[in-house]
Amino acid sequence: MSKFAEVFGVEPDGVWRAPGRVNLIGEHTDYNDGIVLPIALPNQITISASARTDGVIAVASSGQNDVITFELDSLAPGSVKDWAAYPAGAAWVLREAQYGIGGANLLVESDLPSGAGLSSSAALLCASAVALLGLRDLEVDPAEVARLAQRAENQYVGAPVGLMDQMASMCCSAGHALYFDIRAMTTDQIPFDPAADGLALLVVDVKAPHRHVDGEYAARRQSCEQAAAELGVPALRSIAVEDLDEALTRLSDDVVRRRVRHVVTEIRRVEEAVALMRAGQLRDVGPLFTASHVSLRDDFEITVPELDVAVDTALAAGALGARMTGGGFGGCIIALVDSSTATTVLNAIEKAFAANSFTTPASLDATPSTGASRLS
Repeated sequence: MSKFAEVFGVEPDGVWRAPGRVNLIGEHTDYNDGIVLPIALPNQITISASARTDGVIAVASSGQNDVITFELDSLAPGSVKDWAAYPAGAAWVLREAQYGIGGANLLVESDLPSGAGLSSSAALLCASAVALLGLRDLEVDPAEVARLAQRAENQYVGAPVGLMDQMASMCCSAGHALYFDIRAMTTDQIPFDPAADGLALLVVDVKAPHRHVDGEYAARRQSCEQAAAELGVPALRSIAVEDLDEALTRLSDDVVRRRVRHVVTEIRRVEEAVALMRAGQLRDVGPLFTASHVSLRDDFEITVPELDVAVDTALAAGALGARMTGGGFGGCIIALVDSSTATTVLNAIEKAFAANSFTTPASLDATPSTGASRLS
C-alpha cells in the first residue's frame, strides 16, 4: 500500500511537481523593475493527489501524520495557518479566478531544504496549483499559474514577495537559465549547461539563521523607493550605468547611494552575463558572480559571515566565481567551478566552517532543470 493510500484510503489520480530555484544573478533588482536570471533545481515539491466530490480539500505531509482539512467554498485569507496555508492559498486563488477546481486529497513530499532561500514556498504553491488544475484536466499557461501563485502568497499567506520565484518554478527549462524582465513581463530561455563545458554550479547551504530579515528587507526597499522618488524616475531600472555617477551626486544620503549603486550595477551584470552565455563564454560569467557578491556585501549589506566565508573560501580554492544567492542574511551561495575541482572547493568550505565554529554546510546538485510538470 502506498503512503497516499495509508493516509487517504485511496490511490492517487496523479502526481505533480514544482522545483525550487536559485538566482544566478540579478539579486534585489526585482522591485526596481529589474531583470533576473534564475534556474530551476532538481530539488522539488512533489504532490500526489486524488479528486474528491464533497468540496473538501485534505492536505498532509509525508513527514507528518496529521491531515488538515478545509472546505473550498469557505476559504478566505488567513483561514488556514502554517504550512497548509500554501496549498490552501493555491486553492483560494484558483477559486477566485473562477477555475473549475474541486475537492482534493493532497500529499506533499519535498527534498527542498527549508530556510535555505531556495523558494520552497513558491514551489509548494505552484505544485499545489498544478495538481488542483491537473485533477480537473484544466490547462493554464505556466506564466499565469506563476502570477496566481504570487497573488496567493501576497494576499492569502500575507508575504509581500515578487514574481521571480514563481516564474522560475513554472517556466524554467532544462539546460537553460530564465531571463525574466520584470518591467516588460517577458521571458527568454538562455543556454546554461555548465556540465557541457566541463563546469559545475555548486549550491552551498551555509545553514545560517536568518536574522532580522523582514525589517532589513523593508528598509532596503524603502531606500530604493526613496532614491527613485528623489531622482524623479519610476524605478531604479530607469538609471543607466553610464548615468550612475551623476545620479549618485543628487542623493544626499550615503546609505541610499550605496543601495542605488548595487541595483544599477547588478542590472548591468545580468545583461553582461546573458551576453556571455549566448556567446558560449560560460567561464567568463564567474567574475560577474564575484562582483555581484562584493556589491551585495558592501553596497546592499545583506550578507552574513557564513556567506562571506563560503564565498572567499570557494574563490581561494579555485572557483571561477562565487556569490550569495537569494534574499540574504543567511541561505546559500553559488560557485561556478571546474567539475574536477568541485569536491576540493566543497571540502575547503567545510574546513573553513569548522575553523570558524559555523554549522556544517550542505551542498545541492544545481543542474538546470525544468519547471513544474505532471509526473504520472
